[in-house]
Amino acid sequence: MTLAGKALLPARRSTGTAAVVDERPPAGVRLLEVEDLTVSYGGVRALSGVSIVVPKGSVVALLGPNGAGKTTMLRTISGLVRPDRGHIRLAGRDITGWAPHRVARLGVLHVPEGRGVFPSLSVEENLLMAAYALNGSDDVVARGVELFPQLGTRLGQLARSLSGGEQQMLALARALLAKPRLVMLDEISMGLAPIIVTELLEAVKKMAQEGVTALIVEQYVEAALGMSDYAYLLDKGRLLTVGEPEDLKRSGMLSMYLGG
Repeated sequence: MTLAGKALLPARRSTGTAAVVDERPPAGVRLLEVEDLTVSYGGVRALSGVSIVVPKGSVVALLGPNGAGKTTMLRTISGLVRPDRGHIRLAGRDITGWAPHRVARLGVLHVPEGRGVFPSLSVEENLLMAAYALNGSDDVVARGVELFPQLGTRLGQLARSLSGGEQQMLALARALLAKPRLVMLDEISMGLAPIIVTELLEAVKKMAQEGVTALIVEQYVEAALGMSDYAYLLDKGRLLTVGEPEDLKRSGMLSMYLGG
């Protein structure tokens, strides 16, 4: 683990018998802390004692092969899955086991794998959903079209009638327009044409440049590393290493576990 990587693990203090996680994260530095998270599905362990930190204003990538536990991590943070053990803290506040709507009210937005849209609503109505988080103060429709101009020609269509790429644009636009405190993106490029993937990832880069904190799971590893400040590598539910993108590339562990 690199020196930079050590800074992204929960700090430890000695009690004279065993090291425990420091429950006092530096104010204004750590937005999200996941400590010793263990999650099981029907007795099958999906995550085993994983700890991660997402600094405020950073983009952090979760990398790993299929079955590594990346999606489980995001689903647990957003409240869709209850952990067996561990803690999840947002700006120092313990939100472990909270219901998804309570987590969302704190500004945590989760764009899941697949098409996270309201299929029976129009494109315009989907965009207007973001206004609820902003108390109707912004022209979210105009801003959504500015982000993805292609949506401007589809405002009256039902979301279910859009192509897969357009639905993902809509899901991402709605998430970003809500001005999230933390946005979590799970494989937004899955099953899409490369030209659409490029457009989506450019929107994520712009979001990061504007200071939005993000935790991303992405199959395009080079693209994910290119926009990330730090990356965690998971395998079979365990944390292997963490560090800055260039450190991970030089370590050879990415090639070992992800190939190429």
